[in-house]
Amino acid sequence: MRALFRWRKDRFVTVRAPEVGYALAHTVEVPFWVRRGLQVLGILALIVGVFLFLPWTQNIAATGRVTALSPAVRPQTLHAFIPGRIQRWLVQEGQAVRQGDTLLLLGEIKDYYLDPQILQRMRQQLAAKEEAAQAQRRKIQALILQLQALRTAREAALARAQNALLQAQLRFEADSAAWLAAEVEYQLAQNQYVRQESLFVQGLRSLTELQNRQMKLQEAQAKLVAQRNRYEAARAEVANARLQLTALEADYAEKIAKAESDLRSTEAYLYDLEAAIAKLRNELANVQVRQSFYAVVAPQDGYLVRALKTGIGEVIKEGEPLAVFMPKNYRLAAEVYVRPLDVALLRPGAPVRLQFDGWPAFIFSGWPRVSFGTFGGRVYAIDYVEAGTGYFRVLIEPDPAAEPWPALLRLGGGVRAWFLLNDVPVWYEIWRQLNGFPPDLIPQFYQSDPGKPKGV
Repeated sequence: MRALFRWRKDRFVTVRAPEVGYALAHTVEVPFWVRRGLQVLGILALIVGVFLFLPWTQNIAATGRVTALSPAVRPQTLHAFIPGRIQRWLVQEGQAVRQGDTLLLLGEIKDYYLDPQILQRMRQQLAAKEEAAQAQRRKIQALILQLQALRTAREAALARAQNALLQAQLRFEADSAAWLAAEVEYQLAQNQYVRQESLFVQGLRSLTELQNRQMKLQEAQAKLVAQRNRYEAARAEVANARLQLTALEADYAEKIAKAESDLRSTEAYLYDLEAAIAKLRNELANVQVRQSFYAVVAPQDGYLVRALKTGIGEVIKEGEPLAVFMPKNYRLAAEVYVRPLDVALLRPGAPVRLQFDGWPAFIFSGWPRVSFGTFGGRVYAIDYVEAGTGYFRVLIEPDPAAEPWPALLRLGGGVRAWFLLNDVPVWYEIWRQLNGFPPDLIPQFYQSDPGKPKGV
């Protein structure tokens, strides 16, 4: 009985629940604040929905500073080309100067250049060296003439010695033939004497005839001895002529070799002198250029911004900065730094709006037409590599079609830039910002190789 009652009770609750909820829904009143909140939320949702589809001028915000468009007219540091000491400042900070005006005078501190007459003395040394070189050139000409004379004399002496040798050889040949003839005549006289002596023994010849034959034999013998002596003398003359020819060749060879040695030595000394002259000329030019560095001059029309070394007598090192110089004629520009996320959207000539430090502005970056206090510009150049900080440098020039930039702008002042791109819905710009690559990836990439310089 109890179980039956429980079933009926559950069934009653189950059956009556929808009816009770329907009744409550039509009898309970919703509070006012809930209804007002729902209305506000609906209106806000509608406004947000409409706002997301409003046109938005896509822009890229960046900050930077004012600079000069051309690198040649940007602020520069004047350095000391030589070590020295400050003697005198001729201009004041902020003073306008013209190109070539002397800004500062330096004094010498190196002992090699302390002589005030160093240029005159170096010119005297150079003149002495040039005179010595000229004397060596004249000596070379004399030695060349001497060599020519020696060669000519050698030819004549050798020709004379060869003629003497030829004459001695001819006399030797003649005396050799005469000696042979004298031998033949002596043999004939000896044979005739032997026959006369035999006939004298037989009584067929007289003693007088025998004595005549004996006298002719002695004459032939004497002639033979004389011809032999002439032969030996002629042979000695030939040998002496050959020796004389050899001695002449050796003598002239020695003289010519000595003259050529003197010539080569003189030429070598001349080359040394020419090297010394070239070195002196180089040193003279270096001293002249060095003395021109005593005066630090303005490289172009401009202003002496700030002196980095002050005082009289202060010693400075070579290459040490002396002052900051600002050229006068320059075109203003702005250099700003853009994230890698945005640099792909830029192009040369793209419009830019700029706000300069010191010039108030009311800015709506997405609606540039309702902004005021900004100035127009356009992209001049975009760096091909990042600036070492993970950002890319963009150079902006004034837009000739827009209002001119303030005339009182100074280089180095702060600037904020908005690069104006295409008109897109607001939701698209939000989507682009949310899906871009984080900029901190770029420094990690460039710092992965510590030995590699940034921007390369």
